[in-house]
This record gives sequence, C-alpha cells and structure tokens, in this order.
Amino acid sequence: MNEEITPLTPSVTQLPSFTRREATGHKGSYGHALLIGGGRGMSGAISLAAQGALRSGIGLATVAVPDRCLETVAQFCPVYMVIALPDEQGKMDERAWSIIHAWIGRADVFALGPGMGQSESLCRLVSQVWREADLPIVLDADGLNNLAADSAWSRLPSPAPRVLTPHPGEMQRLSGVSSADRNGQKNAAIELARRTQATLVLKGHRTWVTDGRQHYENTTGNPAMASGGSGDVLTGVITALIGQGLSAFDAAVLGVYLHGAAGDIAHSKLGGESVLATDIIAALPQAFGQYRGQFG
Repeated sequence: MNEEITPLTPSVTQLPSFTRREATGHKGSYGHALLIGGGRGMSGAISLAAQGALRSGIGLATVAVPDRCLETVAQFCPVYMVIALPDEQGKMDERAWSIIHAWIGRADVFALGPGMGQSESLCRLVSQVWREADLPIVLDADGLNNLAADSAWSRLPSPAPRVLTPHPGEMQRLSGVSSADRNGQKNAAIELARRTQATLVLKGHRTWVTDGRQHYENTTGNPAMASGGSGDVLTGVITALIGQGLSAFDAAVLGVYLHGAAGDIAHSKLGGESVLATDIIAALPQAFGQYRGQFG
C-alpha cells in the first residue's frame, strides 16, 4: 500500500514562537510535569524523559515510578522529584490510577509510558488515564503499546489534548498499517488524529507531525540519533513545551525540531556512531540557542 498522502491544508513551514522567560518569572511560572513510567530493568527511560523536560525549560518535574524503582530513578538526577506507585513484580499496575488522579490539578501536563512495560493491568491503567485524565498527555513507548492492546482505544473519548509519539513499529500496532509503508502510516496518522482529536508524531527519517488538519515534516536530525533512549528524550521535550503553554500541535512541531537540532549538534561533536541519548540532552541548550538566534 503506497498511496499518496491525503492532502492537508495548510502544511506548516514555520516553527511556532516560544516566549522568552520574563525577569519576574519563578519555577512555578514554567509548568509542572508529571512523568509516569519506569519498571525493573527499564528505570533509565523515564529518567531520560524527565531530564529532557528539565533541559527544555519545565519549571518542575516529578517522576512517578513503581515503588521498587524509586531509589534507582532518584539516583539518576538530583533535580527532579520522585514518587512511588503501587508495584507488582517490578511494574506499576492499575492501582496507580488513584495516585495519578490526585495529580490532576497539581500538574500541568503528564507524560506516560517510557519504560513502563506491558501487561493486562497496565493496558487498563493506560486506557483509564486516556479516558479520564483532564490534562494534556504525551504518550510514548509502552504507553502506546498498552493503549494499542485496547482494541477500542481510538473510539474512547479523551477530555484533554493528547500527543502520541510512535515509531513505525508502534504505529503498526496502533493502526494496523505495516511499518514498511511510510505513506500508508502517514495516512493512518491523519485518520487517527481526526478521529481522536490527538496530535500524532510519526518518528523516523523526517519525523512527521499531524493533528488531522495540518502537518509538519521535520528537517533536523540524523542517523546518529538511532540509539536507545533518544525517543524518551523527545517525550520530555514535547512535555516541557506543553507545560510552558504551547498547544499540543505546536509543542510537537517545535519539540521534534529542537530534538533533531540537538542530535545534529551531538553528531557534529561525537560522530555518527557515538551519540547517546544523554548527549542529545546535553546539546539541548545549544539547540535552543540556535532556535532563538534564528527565530527570535
């Protein structure tokens, strides 16, 4: 299936504007993100997302992880806060909803999925968060895989903006369209975005973003970024931009641009085989600086 892409008008060619910090601002002025994920053997994923959010300007980041992962995740970075979720064999389960629900009203944005694993209990948890959390949510990794395991997910209403960030394999699970069919997956992303009123970020070469009404094809990034954890960092960047007031679509567009620009900076310093996700995080300040220099 190699159909032409469904025409979308307009195609976004300019990056969103991102307001500079005011002299009177404080940490509460720049959003509070709750990043939910992690599990035994996968604690690093949610930490990378949180560090990506912090390097992208979020005022406060709290990481929610299964209880037995709490100390491990806390040791990765002294800047974010960590809270424990009910634990079943190293994974959170649907009992975590009561704690997550209590954060509605305290946080400005959720990220859900990096490192959380998959199970029937987690499928129920993710579906419940999708349906009931009245906050913007960025879903990635096993957040997407658990959502896809609910065959009714795309018919479930959601009360607030959602951003889905699948790589081609995850998009195949969400849509049924082969990961080898890039054009078919773009068409499926348009349809899913229209049906769910979500923003889809189809990762890969020239990462592609759509909300079903408009689209953006990214031009930054390089093959050196094809290493574990890079997508978790992107989740954090998009989450931070939403937390600071950008719309879901604008945050996704600017997020993929800045993430790719940071990857280009890391590639220029380290070469094509040596870039780690942590190097992308380290390059985010320079990527933001380049964006400010070019776009104000």
